[in-house]
Amino acid sequence: MDKSPDAFRTISEVAEDLDLPQHVLRFWETRFTQIKPMKRGGGRRYYRPQDVELIKGIRHMLYDQGYTIKGVQKLLRDNGNQFLIAVGSGDRAAVEAIAQRKQAEASVPLTAAAQPRQGEDEMLVGEAKARPRRFFGLGKPDDEGPVQPGDGKLSRDNRALLQEALFDLLECKRLLDQVR
Repeated sequence: MDKSPDAFRTISEVAEDLDLPQHVLRFWETRFTQIKPMKRGGGRRYYRPQDVELIKGIRHMLYDQGYTIKGVQKLLRDNGNQFLIAVGSGDRAAVEAIAQRKQAEASVPLTAAAQPRQGEDEMLVGEAKARPRRFFGLGKPDDEGPVQPGDGKLSRDNRALLQEALFDLLECKRLLDQVR
C-alpha cells in the first residue's frame, strides 16, 4: 500500500526515493539548517513532504548542477526554500517568478547593511558556473570587469572560465580512467 503524498516519510523511504544513502541525509541535516525532520522516540526521523521536496532540490543542485555545499547554502540564504523546492521539482515558472521578484527587490536601493560583501567568492564548481545567471546571479551585478595587467587577481569572468576549463579537464581524466 502506497502512502499518501501528505504522509511523513522515514529516512529509509526518503533515501530510497531520492537514491541517496541515509548517512548523506543525516550529514545534510548538519549542513542545511532548513532540513528539520521531526524526531520521535528513539531519535527516529520523520520527514515532512516539504522537507523531501527541499532535499530533492538540494540533491539536484549538488549532484546535477555541480554546486558546492556552500553554493547551495548561499542559494538558500539568498532565495529561500521555495526556490530550491521549485528547482528540484522542475517548476520553471516558479523559478522565473522568484527570479523576477529578486530582480525587483534588487532595483530597490539597499541599506548599507544589506549591500553584498566585497570579494565574495563564487561557490560554483562543475557545470554550474555556466548557469549562474539562470539560478544564482539574481539581480546582482557582475561589475568586476577586466583586470589590469600586474593587478594580481582574476575577475569573476576569468575565474569562471578557469573553473570551466578545470571541470573539462577533470571530466576528460574521468573518461580516460574509465577506458583504462
